[in-house]
This record gives sequence, C-alpha cells and structure tokens, in this order.
Amino acid sequence: METLDLGITSDDIGQRHKKERKEMQAKIQALKKTATKGDKKKKKEVHEEIARLESEMDKRHSEELAENGGSSNNANVTSVTDSLNNVTLQHEDDEVPGLTQHRITKAQRRREKKATQLKQRELSIAEQEVQNIQGVRNVEIQKMKEILKERGLMVYEIPSDGNCLYCAVEHQFRTVKGPTAPNVTELRHMTSEFLRENMDDFLPFLSHPDTGEILTESQFQEYCDQVAHTPAWGGQVELRALSHALKCQIEVIQATGPPMIVGDEYPSSPRLTLTYHRHIYNLGEHYNSVTQYVAEEELNGEAWNGQTNAS
Repeated sequence: METLDLGITSDDIGQRHKKERKEMQAKIQALKKTATKGDKKKKKEVHEEIARLESEMDKRHSEELAENGGSSNNANVTSVTDSLNNVTLQHEDDEVPGLTQHRITKAQRRREKKATQLKQRELSIAEQEVQNIQGVRNVEIQKMKEILKERGLMVYEIPSDGNCLYCAVEHQFRTVKGPTAPNVTELRHMTSEFLRENMDDFLPFLSHPDTGEILTESQFQEYCDQVAHTPAWGGQVELRALSHALKCQIEVIQATGPPMIVGDEYPSSPRLTLTYHRHIYNLGEHYNSVTQYVAEEELNGEAWNGQTNAS
C-alpha cells in the first residue's frame, strides 16, 4: 500500500485520483483495441484484465482516503467505481459508437478502387463526348456527310496508312475501269515517273521539310524514290501528277470551301471523286473515297462515323 506524505489533504488525493481515473480509461481503451472482432478468447482475457485493474484501483483509492480520514470523499470512490464500471468491453454483437473498429479487407479496398476508377472513366468519357459534339473533328464529319448526301454520295473509308491518296484513287478508278484499273503500287510508280519526266514543272512546288528551301535536283530524285517505294503521304503535287498520268479529272470535296478539281485538261474523261479531311485523324490530313449514298438504317447502324473500318 502506498504511504501518504504528511501535509497532503484529501483534496490533493482527490485530484490525483481523478488523474489516475483518466489514465485508467485511456489504458482500458488501448486494451480493448487489442481484441480483434471475432476473437472471443482474446476478448475474455481483456475483459478479465480490465476487471482486475479496476478492482485494484478502487481498493487502493479507498484505502488512501480512509488513511487520510477523508470519509467525506466516499462520493469520489463511488464516482470512480461507477465511471469505470460503465466502460465495459464491447461484446461480439454490440456496436458502441466511437469504439467499433471496422477492418477493411484487401479485396474490399480493390473493389472500392476499381469502382472509383470506373466512375472517373465514365466521367471522362462523358466530358469527351460533350467536347466531341462541338469539336472540329465532329463538325467536319457532319458537314462532309451533309455535302455528300446532297449529291447522293457517302464516304467510302480508306485506311490511314500513308497510302490513303493512292488507295482512294484506286477505288474510284475501279468503279470506272473495273479490275483492269492500276493498283496502289502501280499508281505510285506512275506518279513517280511523271514527276521525274516533268521536274521543271513540279520542282518549284516542293521544299525541304527542315530548311524550307526548294529541293535540289538530287533531293527531288530522292523525293520521287520515296513516292515510288515508300508509304509516303501524297498531297496536291501527287494529285496533279496522278491526274496527268491517268488522263482524268480528280475532284476533291472538302468540308469547308468549294471542291478542288484537278485535270481540267481532260473534260471528257470520267471524274474521280475523293474527300479530303483535315481533322479526322490525329496524324494529320487524310483522303477517303466515295460511294453511292445508302440510308443509315439500311446499313444496320454501320454508316460512316469517321472511323476507319474499310478494307
């Protein structure tokens, strides 16, 4: 038993007991946290330990007050006992606000993380859809569809692989000449040869991509080699060369501005019709071909939507 110092009043003892009660409550809460949910054996051990600590403190406080003659402080002893008795160990099925510990499993955390990512993805898609409605790509697609529909036409999609100009011309030429029309490889060689034979006419329209200077003769020959043997993208220079090599008119429809017609020198020949797109792909400009218009419902919802799926 603790020996009391002389001169210590019952009020001093009461203050110390009050402090010890607070410390005991904190200790009891810490003990409770060691008993995980579902471990009945551990809970029983914790409950017994708490009861032992409470009993020892009650006994010690009573003895200290009795030695000091503080019978008037019996109310404090009762208060201590009642306070500690009210702080009991949580049972298996009880839920005490502020004391219940919810253990989140790894599987639950994964599910919550996946759900959060899914919500973020759906939100991003919704935001992108709103942007696409008024974006330059969608505006160009819708405008092109309107222009072609007025002429009884619709886009025939060409893969975006560097050969789009030659593939589009091949598709158009086959609608006129049938299977005897030249293929992409032959069209590239025809274009290259016509450029070489007419270098003086085309050289002023070609510049070096790095310096911006007009190509030298050797650089022009290298350019023609690329036209013939690589999937180099073709533009207006190649369009004009193709028109002369095939001796036909080529019309290029755009979403903005009037159509461009190349090969006015051949008015009596069949006209090939292409579409030119500035924003349909992130890689840059693109050429498609056209075909006769078919209502979307007749295509079972597979009408042109700006995605490449043609062979």
